[in-house]
Amino acid sequence: MTDSPRPTPAHRHILGRGPTILFLPGYASDMSGAKALAIEGWAQAQGRAFLRFDYGGCGESAGAFEDQRLADWRDDVLAMIDMVAGPVVLVGSSMGGWLMLLAAIARSERVAALIGIAAAPDFTDWGFTTDEKMAILSQGRLERPNRYGPAPTTYTRAFWSSGEANRLMAGTIAVDVPVRLIHGMLDPDVPYLRSVRLAELLRSADVQTILLKDGDHRLSRDRDIAIMLRAIEELLG
Repeated sequence: MTDSPRPTPAHRHILGRGPTILFLPGYASDMSGAKALAIEGWAQAQGRAFLRFDYGGCGESAGAFEDQRLADWRDDVLAMIDMVAGPVVLVGSSMGGWLMLLAAIARSERVAALIGIAAAPDFTDWGFTTDEKMAILSQGRLERPNRYGPAPTTYTRAFWSSGEANRLMAGTIAVDVPVRLIHGMLDPDVPYLRSVRLAELLRSADVQTILLKDGDHRLSRDRDIAIMLRAIEELLG
């Protein structure tokens, strides 16, 4: 018996010149954030193809959030890549930066470039204390206060285990396309040295790390978004 196919994620697709830009949100986020909307506005003005979407269990997509695993959300990214024609440029925010790497490996023939914004690969490893990991394993879930909203952020054993099975930072990461990594040095959630280390591990020789000394995790200020859009414009050629 095979698993039922996942529902197609809710998405917004703007046609235009390729490569298609795909925005990958962070953990427990959705496609209506400031960065996604800013890229969409820029793409419309430039006549560029763009797609934003919600992972399963998030935003407008079907499914229960606590049933989702990292591998499920990776498969949602792959479904979006497979839905559009031609090459794609992936823009991954926080956990989306982990998923963009997994997708680039799985669809190496389709992915033309990557842009990580406070990219957080392997955060199931380094983003939890030992006590928190034990709580996830013994109790099946963990709730943390959410600095970005009123509801706590929930992590499940299924998600954590899937993350541990998909870690990338133990050695060379088989990505050969141009990569830009943008990270705020005041990020309280993902230390900026994570992007420095990621740059070292990527096999591609065309990797640039852009550190914003006064930048936070969200990087949603006008000047942060301007840097992100310049990186996209450069990689689109």
